[in-house]
Amino acid sequence: MPAARESLLDAAYTALARRPWSAVRMVDVAAAAGVSRQTLYNEFGSKEGLARALVRREADGYLAGVERALSGPIDPRERLTATAEWMMSAAHDNALVRAMLTGCWSERLPSPTLTAVPSASAVPAQRRADGPLPSPGDFVRLVRDRAVAVLNGAGPLPPPDAELARSCELAVRLALSCVAAPPAEREGGVAELVRTALPRRLTA
Repeated sequence: MPAARESLLDAAYTALARRPWSAVRMVDVAAAAGVSRQTLYNEFGSKEGLARALVRREADGYLAGVERALSGPIDPRERLTATAEWMMSAAHDNALVRAMLTGCWSERLPSPTLTAVPSASAVPAQRRADGPLPSPGDFVRLVRDRAVAVLNGAGPLPPPDAELARSCELAVRLALSCVAAPPAEREGGVAELVRTALPRRLTA
């Protein structure tokens, strides 16, 4: 991603942490990024385009974190536990990620439509942002399917594919329930819930 575009997205994210999206001004985003307002419009086309690009970037960052979590310890249950912990951490630290995972967009946040919008942008990254954005259900499927693929590639596992897929989906949905209603620390948090719920024979 070109440096100017990344700087503009960083500036928009910082501005959003300080004020509602409705109060974020394009001219201020451009000034904070150290570029002209014309450069901002060339990159994103409009404030709606900037919102879509920001959501797309945060979605990509969240999914990259899932990949890192799944590449951890060899034990499949620990990989799924790490993934669930990442989901909790990302949702706690990033209001946009939390909104994307739950579908609950507050008035402070941009809330672009998830369906694709017409795009005349010459910027490839913006054309991608103008395409479909993931729904909460999409995130469940993306993380579940990636987990199944990674764990199948980690070597022969005792459970059949159907059970592995169910275990992966269970871990994802448990984490999402904890995003919506965080467990008390004395209960062991999401890690303990996932370890307890997953079948013992998932362990390699």
